[in-house]
Amino acid sequence: MHIHILGICGTFMGGIAQIARQMGFRVTGSDANVYPPMSTQLEACGIEIIQGYEPSQLEPAPDLVVVGNAMKRGNPCVEYMLNHRMKYVSGPEWLEDYVLRSKKVLGVAGTHGKTTTATMLAWVLECAGKNPSFLIGGVPECFDVSARNTDSEYFVIEADEYDCAFFDKRSKFVHYHPWVQILNNLEYDHADIFSSVEDIERQFHHLVRTIPSEGYVISSAGDVHLDRALAMGCWSRLEYEDGEGGRFTAVLNRDDGSDFDVLCEGRKVTNVSWSGIGRHNVHNALMVIAAAEKIGISPEESARALGTFVMPKRRMQLVGTAAGVDVYDDFAHHPTAIKTTVAGLRAKVGKGRIIAVLEPRSNTMKLGVHRDLIGKSLEDADMAFVYAPDSITWDASVIARTSSVPVKIEDDFDQLLKDVVASSESGDSILVMSNGGFNGIHRKLLEGLDPSCRH
Repeated sequence: MHIHILGICGTFMGGIAQIARQMGFRVTGSDANVYPPMSTQLEACGIEIIQGYEPSQLEPAPDLVVVGNAMKRGNPCVEYMLNHRMKYVSGPEWLEDYVLRSKKVLGVAGTHGKTTTATMLAWVLECAGKNPSFLIGGVPECFDVSARNTDSEYFVIEADEYDCAFFDKRSKFVHYHPWVQILNNLEYDHADIFSSVEDIERQFHHLVRTIPSEGYVISSAGDVHLDRALAMGCWSRLEYEDGEGGRFTAVLNRDDGSDFDVLCEGRKVTNVSWSGIGRHNVHNALMVIAAAEKIGISPEESARALGTFVMPKRRMQLVGTAAGVDVYDDFAHHPTAIKTTVAGLRAKVGKGRIIAVLEPRSNTMKLGVHRDLIGKSLEDADMAFVYAPDSITWDASVIARTSSVPVKIEDDFDQLLKDVVASSESGDSILVMSNGGFNGIHRKLLEGLDPSCRH
């Protein structure tokens, strides 16, 4: 069977491609931007990738077209596919029909931490000998690929609330029918498709409706939006973690979260000493420990696995050090994620200076939905730089006015780079936060700090 994937280089659709290829399908695909690391992963699997959307790629017709959610009406391939009445599905629907029906799915949903937590959970299962299948919306460091299909009964998936395709505006996760579902947190995001946080709560409710009564919902204690979603109805076994009334809680032995005791119903059951930092990652770990327990993996086993866990790329990743300055990369692009990321680094470096560099690039950020919260989210840094080019249509100076630390707004990338380098001194940490490539700023910062870093 030949399947052709439109939008193949996104992390989710690229994962679909890898799984389909492993299952023996002939897989081809196209994207507007063919770029590493996904393009190299796909090419290594023997998948042909076409640059652009010239309709000739659909001749002769594949058996099935799998349509990514970046595809819109007016796209040449989409119009050709519709006019020629080709068979097509969304990525989540393909996964549901061809893979997940035969698996026990462990899902990870939430506004923040999905990639990290899903990778963590897959690693715990791997170390426990479960050989899990998985699909992760990022680039894990502890696996060679971001998606795989094995003969295991378990499938770990990053359960995203974003929509499926131009013809299916439901959240992706309604197709996954999980056996164990982590609900990590819920805040307003994706302002391009959701008009309010209540809209997202409704989608989470739809997810909960698909979970069997013998399955499990692992929810974050004290999250008001998750509580509101669950109040609409929950028919599965429900357990709360990490907070008042939570079954699993933590006591930090180090402020940065790199060593903590795990308590179950108030009694210490194990200890985690690992490379993770930040209270948010302690929370992620507790959710994983709880979920893994539901399939027979003890907290002690999970703790041992977490001790060898390596964070996915772009999750507080130390890119390099130049002239005594550490340069970190993080995917944070929502005020809460920005705040917890900066706080995590603050706990790690203590009194060392932190220079935060932010690109408000996500659709929600570009719309200015969270503009009044960004300044406060940077307050654990010593200074901050915000890149606000013409694509930012709102007045970014509000960030500087609402922050207690110095914030400089730049609309010129080269000038931003020069100013960050000029402001840095040995012993500093530069924390770059963006959900995009940010013009390769990480390498350029290292080269600016020390010209010998140039390759």
